Amino acid sequence: MPGRTFAATATNIEAAGEAAERPALASDAEHRFRAIADYTYDWESWHGADGRLIWVNRAVERLTGYDAAECLTMPDYPLPMIVAEDRRRMTDLLAGAARGSSGNDVEFRVQPRQGGMAWVAVSWQPMFDAAGQALGFRTSVRDIDARKRAEQALRESEERNRTLLDAARRMEEEIRRHAEQLEQLVAQRTAQVKTLEQRRTQVEKLAALGQLAAGVAHEVNNPLAGIRNAFELIKTGLPQDHAYRHYLELIDTEIVRIANIVHQMHQLYRPRSHVPSEFNLGETVSQVCWLLQASASKRGVRLEIAAEPKLPLARLPEGEVKQILYNLIQNAIQASPPGGRICVSVGAAKDELIVSVKDEGPGIDPETLPRIFDPFFTTKQGGSDGGMGLGLSVSRSLAEASGGRIDVESRPGCGSTFSMAFSCGRETSV
Repeated sequence: MPGRTFAATATNIEAAGEAAERPALASDAEHRFRAIADYTYDWESWHGADGRLIWVNRAVERLTGYDAAECLTMPDYPLPMIVAEDRRRMTDLLAGAARGSSGNDVEFRVQPRQGGMAWVAVSWQPMFDAAGQALGFRTSVRDIDARKRAEQALRESEERNRTLLDAARRMEEEIRRHAEQLEQLVAQRTAQVKTLEQRRTQVEKLAALGQLAAGVAHEVNNPLAGIRNAFELIKTGLPQDHAYRHYLELIDTEIVRIANIVHQMHQLYRPRSHVPSEFNLGETVSQVCWLLQASASKRGVRLEIAAEPKLPLARLPEGEVKQILYNLIQNAIQASPPGGRICVSVGAAKDELIVSVKDEGPGIDPETLPRIFDPFFTTKQGGSDGGMGLGLSVSRSLAEASGGRIDVESRPGCGSTFSMAFSCGRETSV
């Protein structure tokens, strides 16, 4: 019995010692866990089931500048430390956490006490004790400001790169466009140089022929005048009903034709003084058309005039302009088939007065077109229309001497359009 009593006593003493140790061990474990939580790098907090803050670790001060004691007494924790634009979203998140939801890495911004703004991300989950009773929820907030700023810097860098790339593409497009324009300009300049070379060749040809033509015109003109005067005496001596009277008319016609050729040669090469005057170009066109109306009617060709109203006055040598018009319209009459129509239009465009003579003749083939302004070049073979090929050459020389130009558009079977253009005067025709 005494031994049994001693054993029981020893057991009771041991049990009593173990019971005394449990609170000490529990207290020691709590201190350990609290130390671990306090020194966790992330901002950790424990909220009750009603959402009220129960505990927060020291990391909150590193991220926000507010210590744990201030947070425990802070109304509506942690909303005062959150950027105003994110508070509504975080309020809804905390309310959901109190109802038992969980989530991970939801980003928001805090405004530290020392000023500025920092990016953080929160994860949360509900907490339960060993018996399964709800203890509220915990949150873990980690600092992602460096990552967000790096992402922002990357986005800005990408945006800058896109901007630079867009600028490079625009520059490339502009360079390509300028290159195309330069190519077009080079082509235009090349064509102009070619035209100038052709004109230089033509001028050289004119200069070479000038002395001969001027000499011929001078030498022929004097005896021709004597022949014509003598012929007039013979002509007046024969009665109108003489059997050879029609031969005299034919001879007279040919003498006039020779005189016109000599006049054209002289007009083409002799120096001239161009005295400009102001005149109504539309009226001048009408006058020339009236002079050629008989010739057009004889060939069954209809002359039509289309003039714009209130055209600017032309300030040009009117005699030379009439000569150009006469040559162009006469050529159109000679090229037109019976029943054809010639339209002479007068208008203004880009500070220029333009007269166009459009016929319905056979047109000019591309091989012949470059040569039509050459002196002594003609497509008229024999007949009363035959000439020495000086009309267009004379017309171009007169136009250029007055600061104008003559253009031509023609296709075989589609007729031709000759246009002469001069700078506008300052006044307006009435």
